[in-house]
This record gives sequence, structure tokens and C-alpha cells, in this order.
Amino acid sequence: MKGIILAGGSGTRLFPLTSFISKQLLPVYDKPMIYYPLSILLLAGIKEVLIITTPESNEMFIKALGDGSQLGIKIIYKIQMEPNGIPEAFIIGKDFIKDDKVCFILGDNLFYGESFINKHILPNFKVDQAVIFGQSVSDPKRYGVVDFDNEFNIKSLEEKPLIPKSNYAISGIYIFDKNVYEIAKNLKPSNRGETEIIDILNHYLKNNNLKLEVLNRGISWFDTGTHKSLLEASTFVEVLEKRQGLKIACLEEICFQKGYISKSDLINLAKPMKNSSYGEYLLKIANTK
Repeated sequence: MKGIILAGGSGTRLFPLTSFISKQLLPVYDKPMIYYPLSILLLAGIKEVLIITTPESNEMFIKALGDGSQLGIKIIYKIQMEPNGIPEAFIIGKDFIKDDKVCFILGDNLFYGESFINKHILPNFKVDQAVIFGQSVSDPKRYGVVDFDNEFNIKSLEEKPLIPKSNYAISGIYIFDKNVYEIAKNLKPSNRGETEIIDILNHYLKNNNLKLEVLNRGISWFDTGTHKSLLEASTFVEVLEKRQGLKIACLEEICFQKGYISKSDLINLAKPMKNSSYGEYLLKIANTK
């Protein structure tokens, strides 16, 4: 299983914040936004990650994350020249995906919950279908919406419907097989001038090859594409970290716990940040049995 994070787009909904920086590098409390989707892939055991950026932000992402070797993983970067739609990520990532399955996540999505990885993500790596993850929301008109029966069989998929058939939004994480490239390259742009992820999903659905995984009530999901949702996500992370004394999406901690890096590696990563609460936390982790 490989991982792709789409960190492209113009981020116009977050102007003027994103008039000079990629939205996926904006802070969500104490970490860049990109840390959160990357942490999900790492927690799921994925060590090869492709990050797709805009031409203007590519060097900034490389400066922020490097090639991943300091974390015991591999990160490569490719550029989406224009915001031509989410499916273009699979065309750009063709040589990266090759014959593997891919866990794809949008770079402005944050997921949190104790059971999220073990109950919802990892079991679906073994499923011989494409997988979408739905969650109940109060404002489904903002999202792609999935309607389903009592046995979780998908009845329909709609993009931002005026009258939603359900309250279940399609979240920004997906699992696809290698065929996603062939599907993506044959899509026609919508009225927005972009290809649409919903068209890929409908292709899988028509071929009875799409599974719905409904996230339970203990899972928190944020699409941080607006000022309000960005603030809500930051507040959520702040409250949890202060209450628990544990950090969310701490990449160095995750890689240390998974054995990708040693204790001495962790300490060396912490030293340049020792005057920050983040660096102090890493040193604390390194010295905790």
C-alpha cells in the first residue's frame, strides 16, 4: 500500500491567508496542516508517500518535510501545474502507484479517533474494492453525499446536492486499486472545468466495485478548507493536547513508536526545536519508557 496526499489547489476560500502560502502549510494549532494527513498514512504503516503540490509551494514542502529519511520513510514530490481536479493526482502519480493499491487523502483533512486506524482503515486495506469513508454531518450540502441502505450498500453518490438524500458526507480519504489511473485519464471535465472525484467513484459503483465504510461517532473529521473549520480544527487539537498531555499528528513520535527511527534519532530531531513545546515533547517521549 502506498500513500498519496494532494496538497495542491489555490485555496481561494482561505484568502487572504493563502495569497502567499499553501493552505496545507498553514498552522493547525501547533503543527502545519500537512502533518495531519501524513500522520494518518504513517499510523497505517505506509512508508512510501507522494505529496502533490503547486509549483509555487513545492520548495516549501520539501523544506518542511524533506525526503522523509530523517523519519525512516520515503517522501517524494510532484507538481500539479494547474488546479485541474482531484483525479489528476492519479495521473500525476501513475509511476508512483505502479501496480500497488493506494490510500489517497486530501491535504486539508484531519481525522482523529482511537479506532480510526485499526477499525476503519487497516481492515479495508485487505478489501478487494475501492473504499470510501462516510460520516454524518450537519451540513451535507457542502460535500459529496452518499446514500445507502440498511446493509450499507451504496444507492447513490452526489456532489454537493441541493437536496441531499442523506446526511452522510464522503470524507477526504479513499482507498483505490491500480485501475484508478485508467479511470482518471478518461474523465471529462465538469462544468467547473475540472475533473471530479465523484466521477471516479461512480465508475467503481457502476462496476459493483465500491465499498462504503461508515465512520462511527467516536471519529472526528475536519475539512479545514474554510476559516471557520480551520479555527475549529485548531481549537479541537489544542483542547485534546492540553487535556491529555499527548500530541496529535506528531510525526517523529509516530515513527519512533513504529521503530522507523531510534531513540538517538528522535533526540537529534528534537534538539533544533528544544526551545519549543514541540521539541520539549519529543525529548520527553525519548526519555519515557
